[in-house]
Amino acid sequence: MNSVTNRQSSLGLLASAHFLSSPHFDDRPPKTDIDLLVIHCISLPPEQYGAEYVEDFFLGKLDCSLHPYFQQLESVRVSAHLYIKRDGQLIQFVPLDKRAWHAGLSEFADKSRCNDFSIGIELEGDVNHPYTSVQYQCLATVTADIQQRYPLITLDRITGHSDIAPVRKDDPGPHFDWQHYFSCLNSKDN
Repeated sequence: MNSVTNRQSSLGLLASAHFLSSPHFDDRPPKTDIDLLVIHCISLPPEQYGAEYVEDFFLGKLDCSLHPYFQQLESVRVSAHLYIKRDGQLIQFVPLDKRAWHAGLSEFADKSRCNDFSIGIELEGDVNHPYTSVQYQCLATVTADIQQRYPLITLDRITGHSDIAPVRKDDPGPHFDWQHYFSCLNSKDN
């Protein structure tokens, strides 16, 4: 492992990801175990892919005059740790050891404030369309890496945004194939 990789690991950065530093994060509470992985989806504008609007949104640089939908995002400050584009490109916005602002009002296993103890991964997509095979492969690879770093994130502690905020959220949606994802993840372990 070279010194750059060592530095990235110590800072909670993944060598496999392109890093863009979001301002939308802060420190986790002291002595917090990172033990949850949350899968989300996002597309801006909804159901449109390929532009860099999501990246701009997470970086706090989205020009909200570019599309009518963006106007409702004017004062929203959100980020995820990781973002997987339709082509499988992996982008990291927040170091894994920091608290990204991805889950909002949420609860998992009778514990609230999921941002405190979770890692959030956004998939470029929406609840009405299937995800790509390269997204599943990338998601499985990065999940295996995260589980090595944070062994408390077991399979039963990987969940969807809709499961931790069911009244507010419906992502990653019915087209997210959990069985296929776990199958891809299982193949990484073998």
